[in-house]
Amino acid sequence: MITRGEQMLALRRARLAASPAILRGGFRPFFFLGACWAVIALALWMLAYSGNLVLPSALEPLIWHRHEMLFGFVGAVIAGFLLTAIPNWTGRLPIAGWPLAGLAGLWAAARLSVLFSARTGLAAAAIIDVGFYFVLAGLAAREVLAAKNRNLPPVILVFLMGIANAADHAGVAKLLPDADAGIRAALSIVVMLISVIGGRIIPSFTANWMKKQGIKLRLPTQPTRYDLGVLIATGAGLLAWTFVPNARWVGALLMAVSGAQLLRVSRWSGLSCAKDPLVFILHLGYFWVPTGLFLLGASIVDADIPRSAAIHAITAGAMSTMILAVMTRAILGHTGRELAAKPTTVLIYVLITLAALLRVATPFGFLNYPTGMVLAAFVWAAAFVVFLATYGPILFRPSLGSPSPS
Repeated sequence: MITRGEQMLALRRARLAASPAILRGGFRPFFFLGACWAVIALALWMLAYSGNLVLPSALEPLIWHRHEMLFGFVGAVIAGFLLTAIPNWTGRLPIAGWPLAGLAGLWAAARLSVLFSARTGLAAAAIIDVGFYFVLAGLAAREVLAAKNRNLPPVILVFLMGIANAADHAGVAKLLPDADAGIRAALSIVVMLISVIGGRIIPSFTANWMKKQGIKLRLPTQPTRYDLGVLIATGAGLLAWTFVPNARWVGALLMAVSGAQLLRVSRWSGLSCAKDPLVFILHLGYFWVPTGLFLLGASIVDADIPRSAAIHAITAGAMSTMILAVMTRAILGHTGRELAAKPTTVLIYVLITLAALLRVATPFGFLNYPTGMVLAAFVWAAAFVVFLATYGPILFRPSLGSPSPS
């Protein structure tokens, strides 16, 4: 007698085989859509910033920009990463076919509903937008719990991202006394996701590369008690910043956490793998985490440190660099291609690093502010255009073979 579990397995296997390539893994539609939205949303924001476009959103242009960068662009990448990582964690077949298309469609509907919320209404936009995160968290939790797997923390962070999204909508509707609490919460969650996931994959990928090169000194290890302590301290500092963002003791705490994070990344032997862009970019992306935390703490303690520089060290620096680092590596590995950075991939990394440096330097007065913003935005968008030109076609093609080992 065939059990229900066997029936579901057979159904998933058949659905996976019958699906077009773009729907055979979560990374395929969501990495593509996320990169497209990164370029589109930034272009719309720059047109609105320059006065050449009136957005049809109920959100003010700056609020719409930060909302879509965090909950739209980053949300798509989180979905792609999580739906791709879960089969590795659980041994279950990936969500594919029409269920994956439906989830991607829900994300797209959320983007359109927020963009056109001046016509459709804030309530409808909030329900669809927040609903995407809850549906994603529910699907992910089902997979992890069914396999009795221990990787629930990233799923919980996705659920909390939905709560932060709801708080941001509530802030826009003036239902919260602090309208920026949702955005601060989302930024904090993104930093925690980078800290948790980066702390697993960066030392692992680095150690694997070093072993292949015959380098045996200072091999990075898997997370230790020190790493757990750093995660707890980082979470505490960011939680405090979410609720009391201007307290000087919070600034001091964030600066202390920055030092702990800097020591953490220094233990992963990043300079040893400088010859491999696919590995080294992960270290460079993570390095922006302590940089951003230090600048954020310093901006609270010292009024001469621009808060905008700190926020963009986290977003244009850590967030964007890690996203491109993970997407490029994941696409190569999960489509059976060689884990090697071609010249266009190196160009992507150079562009995103230059964009982050420009965006962080501009508030300090190194560049005229409007000029610096436009230049940083152009270079940042260029990184994703090159990504789409290089990796977009791969996402629509069948895999060449089994996933490449890391």
